[in-house]
Parts: sequence; structure tokens; C-alpha cells
Amino acid sequence: MVNYIFVAGGVMSSVGKGAATASIAKILESKGFKVTAVKIDPYINIDAGTMNPIEHGEVFVTDDGTECDQDIGNYERFLNQDIGSDNYMTTGKVYLSVIQKERNLEFGGKCVEVVPDIPNEVISRIRKVGKKTKSDFVLIEIGGTVGEYQNLLFLESARMMKLQNPKNTLFVLVTYLPTIKIIGEMKTKPTQTSARLLNEAGIQADFILGRASVPLDEPRKKKISIFCNLDTKDVISAPDVDSIYEIPLNFEREGLGNRILKKLRLKARNEDFSDWKNLVETIKREKPPVKIGIVGKYFESGEFSLTDSYISVIEAVKHACWACGKEPVIEWLSAQKFEADSSKVEKLKEYDGIIVPGGFGVRGIEGKIKVIRYCRENKIPYFGLCLGMQLATIEFARNVCNIQGATSKEFDPKAKDPVIDIMEEQKGLLKNKDYGATMRLGAWDCKIEPGTISKRAYSKDNISERHRHRYEVNNRYRKQLEENGLVVAGKNLAKDLVEIIEIKNHPFFVGVQFHPELKSRPLSPHPLFIEFIRSSNKKRPN
Repeated sequence: MVNYIFVAGGVMSSVGKGAATASIAKILESKGFKVTAVKIDPYINIDAGTMNPIEHGEVFVTDDGTECDQDIGNYERFLNQDIGSDNYMTTGKVYLSVIQKERNLEFGGKCVEVVPDIPNEVISRIRKVGKKTKSDFVLIEIGGTVGEYQNLLFLESARMMKLQNPKNTLFVLVTYLPTIKIIGEMKTKPTQTSARLLNEAGIQADFILGRASVPLDEPRKKKISIFCNLDTKDVISAPDVDSIYEIPLNFEREGLGNRILKKLRLKARNEDFSDWKNLVETIKREKPPVKIGIVGKYFESGEFSLTDSYISVIEAVKHACWACGKEPVIEWLSAQKFEADSSKVEKLKEYDGIIVPGGFGVRGIEGKIKVIRYCRENKIPYFGLCLGMQLATIEFARNVCNIQGATSKEFDPKAKDPVIDIMEEQKGLLKNKDYGATMRLGAWDCKIEPGTISKRAYSKDNISERHRHRYEVNNRYRKQLEENGLVVAGKNLAKDLVEIIEIKNHPFFVGVQFHPELKSRPLSPHPLFIEFIRSSNKKRPN
């Protein structure tokens, strides 16, 4: 029998539902169970591919090409497993499926209604994940906040599943407990309200995870217990931590894993949390720093920096640093500031390594190209991801090959020297404005050339990496680029596409058309990021 655990959030968004879901999954896995996780997004969007990264955060891409919420990335990183398209659903995807079934007469002439047909579709998708993955536990994170209109149907689905499987379904409510500084008291009323709103949806929380700046004390736990109708032991403290990888250990200290098993009348098959404990010990240990600058444009929102747009890049840097025994010091550099003032590139000397991540559109492009040139000429380790690889190619074409008009068709559709051009099969899609889920997506093979930095990093000839883009290095310019010293270190042989570029006589100058950050895990860091950090560390004097 599959066990289902629903995780909902209260009080406010960004309360940590994804990290909590991933942490509970990790705990149950450490006790010998097969676990998977599902994310439900309450958006009409079919997938996350058309969402603005500043508004929604990073678009994570799976091996099978699903463009999904960044929480899927958390699940993969914590469970160290690949997760597929069945584990991600949106309101739009669910409604589209029901409407298509109605058009195909799959309802047998019945009137199709929002309730119960939409919740039934959600339930069938959740059960499909459990069956397909042969999991003992399926954790389901419901996006949004309890009390919102948008996720009511998903809460209704959860209520119906509890009715169908009362002995195998649990509910976790993640809420926020504010501490008003001038008063100095942690307030439980917002949590009480969230629990009551969940009750109005017909759901009683089995556990409440109390997010706060500091651990919950016993008086607060007892108050939540009384007013929210659950045992004090089921009120779990979830204080702020320096690293999200500490969360499973905090939950274990509170006894959350064993409390879950007790409610489901299960016993742990084994207890092995040693690898995760060693990871957290490594993270917390004092280490020499490595200073990495990330040059982007999707993190500025007014006076705030919203780094969720690049969350996988950040985590991949951290994973590699920890594996190398280094402390990651990550700073955000605005591409537009370099564009407005060329002299600011001198600031790059302060960094041990520079990353230009993926992105779309012309904003900030010339600033990034200035950064890339400075890194190339001043031997600063440089790692270009997707767009960062394309811009490195353009910079090399302009300033080494003397192709002054070198650019991308993405930035100038009438470009005379499109060193980066749109893929042939993409032209018709863009002409017809067929944008959704039509990029080059998911895992593609790559053959690595011997004697390259990439070969040294991977230690193998053939790899598979995840993609998300429409534009590629234009093969018409490949010979000229290579004659001037650009190294094509990796290719997709099936379509003869450039996947990796490097330059010689540089500590680390690598650009990749794919997104290696999407496959990095804390217990299995990505080899290219490890090689980048090793090279960056050599730049810093001991």
C-alpha cells in the first residue's frame, strides 16, 4: 500500500514547503523506504516554461524535458534521483487533460463538472506516480497558501484521498510564526488561522511545522497543540538555518520521521543517515573561501535581490566547493551595470571565478560580453552556462577572429554574422508563435574530445546533459573559430551541434550549451563545477 503525505503552506508564500517536503522525503528514505515527491502548482500555465524567472523563480528541467518548478530540483538534490514529468502538475495541465478527455468522449456522455472531475484527475495523477515509481511514500507539495482560491481544488483532492485511504494519508502544514521585534514575543495566531482555514477545507493537519527565526519553545508548541487540535509532539520546530541541508537533521531531532511511521503503523527498515550527517558536518566546518561572481539579470527586484532565478547554479557551486573543502562566497553582479560603465570590469579581479548563467533576450548582453572578454584576457576562471557559452563564442568571434558584427539571431534577427543561429527545426515554431515546451529540452548526448578540460573533469568520453534553448553555435563559423584557437571540446554527433567550447592556455575557460547545474547533487557534485572550483581556488593565493 502506498502512503501519501500532503504538504501545504500557511500564513505566507516562500515559507519553505519545498525544502520541508524534500527533507521529509530524505528522512523516510534514510529509514529504508522508497520515496518520491510531487509538486502541484496552482497556475493556469501548462508548465513553468513560460513563467518569468523573477516572478516565479528558476525553471527546472528534467531528463525527459519537463519544464517545471524549482522545487523539483530540491527533490532531486535531496533524494539523489531523477524525477520525471508525472511528478509535476499545474492547474492548467489538469484542466487541459480533463477537457481533452471530455472531447474524446472518455466520460461516456456524463456532464463534466469541476467537482469531482478535476479532483479525480489530480488523484489519478498522484496514484499513477506511486504505481509507476513503485514507491512506499509519495509526498505531494501543494503550491500556494492555505486560504487562497487558487489551490482549493487541490486541497479538495487531498481531502478526497484521505476519505479513500484514511489509514495511509497524512497532512503536514508548514506555517510561519512571526516574532515582533519591539514586543519580543513569537506569535502563534497566524498559525492558528492557517490551521482553521485548512479545517474549512475539510482537512485536519497531522503535523504542523513551525517556521520561525528561532526554534519554537514549549509554551508556543502547547498553544499550537491546543488551538490547532494536535499532539504537542506533532508540532515540529523549523527554525531558520544557514543551509537547507540541515533541515532533515533538525526534523529528526524533533522525532518527525518516527512520528510519521507511528501514525502509519510502520517500522523503519533500517537507519542510515550517516552520509547526510557527514555532508552537514562538512558544510559547517570552517574552510578557506573561494569567491565566485555570478553575472546575471534575473535577480534584481526593486531594492531586493531574488536569487531563486539561479537556485540550481548556486547549489551546484556550493556542492563543488564543499567537495573541494572550500567555503563558497557567492556575489551577484549586474550585467547592466557593466554595460553602462566599462570601467567596472576591473572589479572582476576581486573574484576567483566568474559564472555567466543562462537567460533570454538582449537586456544586459553587452555587459556580459565585456565581462567575458576581461576573464579571457586576464586569465580569470570563467564558466559559461547555455547563454554564457553563446556569449563566449560571440566575444571570441569579435575580438579574436575579428568578426566585428558577430552576434546571435536572438538579439538581431537580421544579423549579417549570426555566429549563434536559431536551430532549423525552431524556425517554424517561432514563426507560428508556438513557444510552449518547444525548445530543445531534456537530456541529450555529448561526445567529449580528448585532451580537454572537460575530458579531465568528466573522465569519460560520452555524457548526457540537460538542455533548454533554441539557439546554437552556427556551424558555418566553426572552422574559422577553431582556426583562431577556439576548442570545440564536446559535440552532439546526432545533429552535429557544438556542446562545449574551451580556449587553450587558460586556467579554466569553458562554455557549455547545456545546464550542468541541473544535475548537481550535494552527495554527487557535478564534475565540471568541481573542476571550475579547483581552478578558481588556484587563483587565490594561499
